[in-house]
Amino acid sequence: MQRKVLFWSIVTALGGFLFGFDTAVISGAEKAIQQLWHLSAVEHGFTISIALIGTVLGAMFGGLPSDQLGRRQTLRWIAVLYLVSALGAALAPAWVSFLLFRFLGGLGVGASSVTAPLYISEISPADSRGKLVGLFQFNIVFGILAAYLSNYLLANVGEHSWRLMLGVQAVPALAFLVFLFWVPESPRWLLLHGRLAEGKDVLRLISPATVEADTTAILTAQELAGQQSESLWAAQYRTPVLLAMAFAFFNQVSGINAIIYYAPRIFEMTGLGQGAALLSSAGIGLVNFVFTLLGVNLIDRFGRRTLMRIGSVGLIATLGLVAAAFYTSNFQIFNGLLVPGLLFAYIAFFAFSQGAVIWVFISEIFPNAVRAKGQALGSSTHWVMATVIAFTFPYFAERLGGGNTFAFFCGMMVLQLLFVLRFMPETKGTSLEGVAKTLVMH
Repeated sequence: MQRKVLFWSIVTALGGFLFGFDTAVISGAEKAIQQLWHLSAVEHGFTISIALIGTVLGAMFGGLPSDQLGRRQTLRWIAVLYLVSALGAALAPAWVSFLLFRFLGGLGVGASSVTAPLYISEISPADSRGKLVGLFQFNIVFGILAAYLSNYLLANVGEHSWRLMLGVQAVPALAFLVFLFWVPESPRWLLLHGRLAEGKDVLRLISPATVEADTTAILTAQELAGQQSESLWAAQYRTPVLLAMAFAFFNQVSGINAIIYYAPRIFEMTGLGQGAALLSSAGIGLVNFVFTLLGVNLIDRFGRRTLMRIGSVGLIATLGLVAAAFYTSNFQIFNGLLVPGLLFAYIAFFAFSQGAVIWVFISEIFPNAVRAKGQALGSSTHWVMATVIAFTFPYFAERLGGGNTFAFFCGMMVLQLLFVLRFMPETKGTSLEGVAKTLVMH
């Protein structure tokens, strides 16, 4: 693997770090914000969710600037959004201005979930693409861990410690922006826009021995795309569209965001005290980090389908056992640590499979001409479902009980396993043009 490609991928994956940090950092500031501006329950909920609203919109429309301005220029604007959001939220004099800056940060999160995996997939050699795109997901969970640690260290700095918690994000955001000036434009985007010499120059930096072959393959695929509709909803793109939407749908109906957002509440439902519940929640963050790292390192060796098969079986087993524990009220097994232990195992299986694979797989299955639109579709599906699950989980957990709620998640993972076995193609080691040729109807 070229060192330059690794460096470009690491820099671009900083968008994932900021994604994770921005998502988690609000947890340390939300109580102080509610007290400062005397927010009602509805206003407080809106304050927490405003970034998620921005994320959905950023994901929906993130493909447009990626296609029009280029992947690199879009990444720079995303870095600016993160930087302005961090400084603005930290210095916000009033509730309304705070909402605006958190919304801008959400736009950055949504757009980065489209553009960063897209860019990395387009510069990566086929044999290491999974690991390099997987850096994005790894950095998301690393950013979440860093936010929790940062919040812990800054918690008792003073009465305005919440402003420091939010403002510290400006440091990695500025680094992201600066380092992006050493990152070239995607060669596939350059060739797609008729900038042949520039595209070949970047391909030469990636793989000097295969410049002509890679250029020919990309241009041939582009000529074929010229005979096809530019609409993502055209009949020939039906297979990658359905694959992306199904993959993003199953990612969220596993219950992952419900468990991450409401882990302390879930643990308290099983009888754990508040302190033990919070400690168990921190453990979830650590397990998520470790097993995402493992999945990223194995994805190119064993393939996407293998990780998904193993993960799906593990998710079915752990969710089924958690549901059974709620049905039978057997929470005192192993000194009351049965459910926390099962949820740690659940997080491990999720991080190893869905967590490591989702952004890689969606970035691989669309042709060059509609890849940005396809990535935006998969990302926006993911975020819409994340919003639905996060908003409805407390209601269903209260009305239906823990047993029925986790049984539903378990049933969804049975369907995911069937999807993986029956419909999911293996993309390991295949060029982006080769994957598109297999999946697109001519």
